[in-house]
Amino acid sequence: MKKYALFLGCTVPIRAQHYELSARNTAKELDIEFAEMSGASCCGFPMKAVDAGTALLIAARNISIASKMNLNIITLCNSCTAMLSDAQLELKKNSFYKKFKELGFSYPHEIAVKHFVRMLYEDIGIEKIKASVKKPLTSLKVAAHYGCHYMRPSYLYGFDNPEIPHTFDELINATGAQSIDYHDKKMCCGGSVLGIDENLAITMANHKLNIAKDSQADALVSICPFCTVMYEDNQRKAEAKFETQYGLPVLYYPQLMGLSFGFDNNAVGIRFNRVRPNALLEKIGGQS
Repeated sequence: MKKYALFLGCTVPIRAQHYELSARNTAKELDIEFAEMSGASCCGFPMKAVDAGTALLIAARNISIASKMNLNIITLCNSCTAMLSDAQLELKKNSFYKKFKELGFSYPHEIAVKHFVRMLYEDIGIEKIKASVKKPLTSLKVAAHYGCHYMRPSYLYGFDNPEIPHTFDELINATGAQSIDYHDKKMCCGGSVLGIDENLAITMANHKLNIAKDSQADALVSICPFCTVMYEDNQRKAEAKFETQYGLPVLYYPQLMGLSFGFDNNAVGIRFNRVRPNALLEKIGGQS
């Protein structure tokens, strides 16, 4: 049994209940225990561009909570991963740590920060996931969306190749589904500019939705709540703006993994998906 401190961040509990539910249930299947981080707050990422110092302190405070638990942090959000990893790096610098201590915080144990998917790849392993698959999803072709902050900035992680990534594709293939290659695979979802220029953000999301559709993907698979907001929650806006129809399901990776484990729709939170994956569920012989 592996145990971690689970950092949910802001978006997951409000807009991605299916991500949290499927992550918790698949984790149990893989002998992973999540401990709750009592008192955890926003990671600080939303205000980094306005006040980087305060954002780092907010992130470092969250790291302090897990450090006192003596547990490594697992995140479900790419941006949370980047922000907490940045703060963790800063805590190793005497000037920042001194300021942190002056505010009454402590960092008794050095801990690691990992995205849920990276933890699966490094700590659990492809073979254990394959061994848990009871219903291989061999009829599915899906488009993997890595998101910007899963591997970047690379100096924070040293994980995978940010130019030619492969880890997420391997995890998808472990479920029996085929992770397809497609044009502009590493392109941003547009979420980073949504609050400033919605038109540009929707145009960026539409670009990838269009490519996924042309690639005949059964679904787009995400590992970031805000990327899913762009591709799923804003899919109808893209359809209206560009006068097209996608109806493209967007699944979180633990939803896909859970389906391959033989979980029913409730266990992976299908009821929370804004674009109903009825055709996909029928294809794998599930309940639509």
